[in-house]
Amino acid sequence: MGMRRKVGSTKSPSVFSHEFVIQNHADIVSCVAMFMVVGLMFQVTQQTASLFITMQHNHTEVFNDTEPPTEVTYYTNGRKDFCSVFFYLLIAIVLHAVVQEYILDKVNRRLHLSKVKHSKFNESGQLVIFYVASVIWGSNIIFEENYITNIAQLWEGYPHSDMLFQTKFFYICQLAYWVHCFPELYFQKVKKDEMPARVQYASLYLVFIGATYALNLTRVGLCCMVIHYFMEALFHVSRMLYYSEKMDFAKTGFSIWAVLFVIARFLTVTLAVLTFWFGLGRAENQIFDMATGNFNTFLIRINCLAAISLLQVWMMWNFLNFQLRRYREATAAKQKAKQRQKERREAKLQAAKKRGSEASSDEGGDTDVSLTPRANKAENGGPRTRNRGGKKH
Repeated sequence: MGMRRKVGSTKSPSVFSHEFVIQNHADIVSCVAMFMVVGLMFQVTQQTASLFITMQHNHTEVFNDTEPPTEVTYYTNGRKDFCSVFFYLLIAIVLHAVVQEYILDKVNRRLHLSKVKHSKFNESGQLVIFYVASVIWGSNIIFEENYITNIAQLWEGYPHSDMLFQTKFFYICQLAYWVHCFPELYFQKVKKDEMPARVQYASLYLVFIGATYALNLTRVGLCCMVIHYFMEALFHVSRMLYYSEKMDFAKTGFSIWAVLFVIARFLTVTLAVLTFWFGLGRAENQIFDMATGNFNTFLIRINCLAAISLLQVWMMWNFLNFQLRRYREATAAKQKAKQRQKERREAKLQAAKKRGSEASSDEGGDTDVSLTPRANKAENGGPRTRNRGGKKH
């Protein structure tokens, strides 16, 4: 007789139910993305498919000062970028599922984390991979454009409406990733108490990156993103070490992050002041022109500078609260440890006193028992003795 199967153990959820969509969301999304890619193969759908996959709003310039003349393709922003963001949003969802299944889930099985730690560990793991990739990619663009050696390029020649392919693709991927965080709240079954924090930072990223992209401030935005992403990557690596119970490495990582976090906030504010107050403030062309993408007006500059400064102040406030909370928790833990040590010492002293009193009572009882026959003999006049002759005295 065969073994009975448990009722409902192998039952798959109904099609188009919430559970079915959640379990198979990566396959569904990958099919939609593949449908768009297949559209490139046919002439009828090629134009529509390329609207989603390739970068739009491009133009080519020919430079005759070189032999032979070189052609460079530049890209600008526009409405068609929403289609590109949607397609790479699908790619981000698929990559999220791949990283979750083949990397993070395997690590979680070895660590045996609780449900709360499991969710936070997955969040940090996904963000670490994204931050590290963005830092490497953004740093490569910065070095190729020589923004470090010539920092004046951040504001000279504004408006920076013409972008190279790498810069535009970088911004499209950034926007797509932070948009994909919202459907992931549903796909990952994020708890209600964790949703506000995730929605908050994803919304802030979208607002600031989107404004930077729309206002043609891609150069200064790129530098600020690389600085900020580096700090966030270090923080989430330390967080993963903390949940993995690697306390020594986590403590070192948090200490390094605490120092570099303040430096990053200072660098960000410095770049903002140099760009919006001194650089663009001294530019000759300070007019609002939608056709050329020029938004260099006093009102826009002040609002941008104020928004960046307020964001840094808000982050510093949260940072200080975080450090104070950690200090209070560490102090409370130390006090609890001292209290436990004190209780253990008192318990040991009481146990030692109890053993000493029991030992003294035991010695006293043994002495009385040994002396009792001697006392009885003394009271009876002692034992009778005979002389050598056998006569009694």
